[in-house]
Amino acid sequence: MIAWSSFVAAAALALLSGCASTTAPASPPTPAKPSAAVRACADVQSAFAHPGLRVLSAEAVAADSLRVPGITAAMPAHCVVKGRLNERRSPVDGKDYAIGFEMRLPLQWNGRFFYQANGGLDGFIPPAYGNILGGGPTSNGLLKGFAVLSSDAGHAFERTNPVIGAALFGRDPQARLDYGYNAVAQLTPMARALIGFFYGRPADKAYLVGTSNGGRHGFVSAARDLGAYDGILASAPGYRLPLAALAQVWGAQRLATIARTKRADGVPDLETSLTPAEMATVARAVLARCDALDGLRDGLVHDLALCQRAFDAHRDIPVCSGADAEGCLAPQRREVLASLIAGPGFYDGLPWDSGLAGRNWREWKFVNSIGPRDAIALAYVFTTPPQTAERLAGGATAVAEYALGFDVAAGRDSVQARDGVYAHSAMDFMTPPEATAMRAFVARGGRLLVTHGSADPVFSALDTVRWVEGFQRVHGARAADHARLFLVPGMNHSSGGPATDQFDMVEALVAWVEQGIAPQGIVAAARGAGSATPNPEVPADWSPTRTRLLCPWPSVARYAGSGDPESAASFRCEP
Repeated sequence: MIAWSSFVAAAALALLSGCASTTAPASPPTPAKPSAAVRACADVQSAFAHPGLRVLSAEAVAADSLRVPGITAAMPAHCVVKGRLNERRSPVDGKDYAIGFEMRLPLQWNGRFFYQANGGLDGFIPPAYGNILGGGPTSNGLLKGFAVLSSDAGHAFERTNPVIGAALFGRDPQARLDYGYNAVAQLTPMARALIGFFYGRPADKAYLVGTSNGGRHGFVSAARDLGAYDGILASAPGYRLPLAALAQVWGAQRLATIARTKRADGVPDLETSLTPAEMATVARAVLARCDALDGLRDGLVHDLALCQRAFDAHRDIPVCSGADAEGCLAPQRREVLASLIAGPGFYDGLPWDSGLAGRNWREWKFVNSIGPRDAIALAYVFTTPPQTAERLAGGATAVAEYALGFDVAAGRDSVQARDGVYAHSAMDFMTPPEATAMRAFVARGGRLLVTHGSADPVFSALDTVRWVEGFQRVHGARAADHARLFLVPGMNHSSGGPATDQFDMVEALVAWVEQGIAPQGIVAAARGAGSATPNPEVPADWSPTRTRLLCPWPSVARYAGSGDPESAASFRCEP
């Protein structure tokens, strides 16, 4: 368990940085109260019951017997429960479905419930440790004393189809709904009941935490007010995921036009369209124009909004006079990259940021966009009607050809389509209704903490900025009492990139919900050499222990003019 002293220390550091404040919440904040289990682990399997539930196992885990990579401390004594909810057979595809889950219940409990929202296409049950997000986390929810739940969101990966098996559930209408939002709605009351059974009382506070699709789960849960969560932490929230997937495929088709070679199967090799050296040239150009806009040249673009206005691809990216010269881009490559960053129109473009040269940026743009991620999601989950199982059974080549031949214009209609079997479109079940309102969540005094890497290659940080600005328009002066966005300069999708990507937003969220301390500045660290989980993309000229201040949009971390430039304490959150 992490003592409350850690919250005090975090608040004190923010105060020293001139970035802490207390806002008046809708009702006086009340902290959760720790307590101990009143039931044995074996009692869960023998005596706990809930409608539609089948408990598969309930096993005791001794203190100090379990360690999680990258985290120094061993996990506490706890009970790990595995089960299935709402087992059924689909009348559409004839397959068996259930909402599978795992729950870890520490014997010494902090009084809180932690829903660990999954990512990607779900379909698997990650260990319910309570990932606190960011890069190389040094703690987790279980270690902090939360009762933690994870799930597969209502379907299992079909292992007999390794390339498309993650998406085949999309042929079942109910599995689509479970994946979109219903798994959270069904699991939350079950988890609350199990907590009441095991500890003899309900949870004082409940939190939902997730990144990527898990961040989307957070937005949807806030908009639909599923489970009455007190606090939600959404990282890299792909809250318009079907449109983001369309944008990925649209971008892949642009990149295919400048691919230098083809793969062995004849598909354009997107990784040759823009080489790592060329993307490094682009990153240097961005830094040359934007690095100093926040008051300090430190390899990070803190003033993202000003950078988007200041950077001009045609003026600032060097153009080669000869074929494949170094330190420049051929005119056609520059044009394709500029169009890729500008975006397709139906989904926000990407920011100019030094993290464009990140490894994860390349993975999403040059590999995942025509691999078993976006293309198969469009084929089976986001379009109506879905493809037949045989349509992409040809493996990676068939998936890539499907992506590169996909009619994006028609796809914009198909993600909103419904028919007699599929009564809900992808935009119905995947996206949060009235995303910028979240009225019931706000009325209850809910708190939504959002973080997003400025150089996220798949879910645009500018799309999230557009959301928070819409939320501010709806709620006016009260908006910051309920939702705040923290961008992470240089960070790619959820973590990585040349960034200070290690932070604990969970503690910040708990302090906001339970103490009324609104997060006005959060300290983030670089994972340089010597850390438990080093980030190989931390530049060599940074201190390996560099820290930076993350600020709520639209404020910017600016150097105070004195003090150690490698320390967050030397920065202020300013307009």
